[in-house]
Amino acid sequence: MAQGKVRRCCPLLLNFSLRFLATASGEMACFSLYKTYRLLSSAPIDSLWNRLINLADVSWHPLLFKTNLPKGLMAKPGLIYQAVTRLTPIPIRLFVENVRPGQLLSLRIFSFPGLEQKITYQIEATLRGTYISYSVMLKGWLSPLIWWLIKPYSDRVVRELARAAEKGI
Repeated sequence: MAQGKVRRCCPLLLNFSLRFLATASGEMACFSLYKTYRLLSSAPIDSLWNRLINLADVSWHPLLFKTNLPKGLMAKPGLIYQAVTRLTPIPIRLFVENVRPGQLLSLRIFSFPGLEQKITYQIEATLRGTYISYSVMLKGWLSPLIWWLIKPYSDRVVRELARAAEKGI
């Protein structure tokens, strides 16, 4: 693959479910959504990984505007930090759940009561290039509304990460 070329991002899976839970005070709806995006990039795995785990630099991210972390701080499990989104000036809290160097970064996002959000990035080197996977999992009664707001931006996350890593080569 030629230098600086990013392959088309393809959604792999969209899973949406609705369950009704019976509670003492009545019925309550519980929504769940899971979607994975995957892209083949020509950027080396080290370049992609360094761009991804540098949590203070979110200039490439279409949803996040800035974080409260010092420059150069790398992702470590258990780290809790704040970020401001491009959609609202309200800060959200992010928790680094799991890090496997060069392979996986998993984050939990605490934004609103009634919403549980998990983001997972996976990177895999192959002979054809480097595959980047971005998974979004939303649970809670606010999931359909939040998904409606973030879907156009979620579609771009993997492409923007690949572009930023390829620019930095």
